[in-house]
Amino acid sequence: MTRHSVGRDSSTGANRMVTTTQSETRRGDGVKPGQRANAADRHVGSRIRERRVMMGLSQQQLARMIGVTYQQAHKYERGLNRISAGRLFEIAQVLGVGVSWFFEGLSAESEQHEISPRQRMCLELARNFAMIDNEKHQEALSQMARALAAQSQAAQGTIAVEPEAGETH
Repeated sequence: MTRHSVGRDSSTGANRMVTTTQSETRRGDGVKPGQRANAADRHVGSRIRERRVMMGLSQQQLARMIGVTYQQAHKYERGLNRISAGRLFEIAQVLGVGVSWFFEGLSAESEQHEISPRQRMCLELARNFAMIDNEKHQEALSQMARALAAQSQAAQGTIAVEPEAGETH
């Protein structure tokens, strides 16, 4: 199917005739060409943010580590600017993951969903834990979390598996 429409040239402001075919405007799956890329960009950006928060890094710190401005790092995380393959590889190295990690959970049908308050709390907990310098304090917090989890499971009638003596998490 061929469509004719009038478009405006952004540089001159003049009207011009635009001819498109059905295959140009939509793929067989009904998704416009730019939409899938944007969803993928947002997914990769959210995974960058997720990993950065897990490691306890600020956007400014990540930006310095990969050699971009804070604003550019922010745009990467929001999916507003695309990330080149080389830059994504560099980000993966800085964040200690493989490039494929950023694409986990991405599928053609999935849309980016906001993280739940529980997920946000878990990310914040991981970030704050990573910022604790004292290993004894980290171990104490870890033991407290295990004890609280065991207490919750006991209250629900389930049995928690106890770690072996000397095992740390």
